[in-house]
Amino acid sequence: MRITVLFFATLRDRVGARQIAVDIDDAANSIEALRRELAARYPAAAENLGVALAAINEEFAFNHDCLSDGDEVAFFPPVSGGSGDQAERPQLFRLARAPIDHNEIIAAICTAGTGAVCLFSGAVRGRTEKDGHLPNTEYLEYEAYEPMALVKMQQVAAEIRARWGKVEGIAIIQRIGRLGVGDNTVLCGCSSPHRDDGCFEAARYGIDRLKEIVPVWKKEVGSAGETWIEGAYNPHSGDKRQE
Repeated sequence: MRITVLFFATLRDRVGARQIAVDIDDAANSIEALRRELAARYPAAAENLGVALAAINEEFAFNHDCLSDGDEVAFFPPVSGGSGDQAERPQLFRLARAPIDHNEIIAAICTAGTGAVCLFSGAVRGRTEKDGHLPNTEYLEYEAYEPMALVKMQQVAAEIRARWGKVEGIAIIQRIGRLGVGDNTVLCGCSSPHRDDGCFEAARYGIDRLKEIVPVWKKEVGSAGETWIEGAYNPHSGDKRQE
């Protein structure tokens, strides 16, 4: 069978390609077997492949999962739009290459019943005192597994609604591409009738969850070199979308 394999962030650099086609034996059609095959082909990426997360057709996959002819498989490190059509529960999901307009987002997630909006907005730091990061950053490069990222943003919104039923509007936006110091990078916004109806908690949950399951990575670039920033969260079967 033939499958398409995508590589992101550090793996893309180690393999030297973003996408390859692989022919595999029908009897060795698991994610685990594919990891071994790719590690043999690309020794420089073997260690990374051993711990990389995997997805089959834009959903998290695990070593025992089997492959079928024509599948798209993605390998990537732990992760560092569209819109709803219900006027009273608006949703906005976007991978943006332009600056985020906060006023536009607030207007998009407000309804006639909205009395409170909470936004979390991230920005590029120029200085960082944290292990694994460059001390001085000139710019960041963000990349995403775009189709899966948008699907997982929708999953985050569904999880928010399951926990905070009074939340009305939800916006989740991630910038991609090259961003300079001070540029906005990400936004999670939630609206509700009152400030004590969950919008604070929901926005905090949304940004934390985005950094767990939405496949987006950043490369820090500065005078001391460059490095991909990878997370430590390993998804499990409970992180798959609930049908």
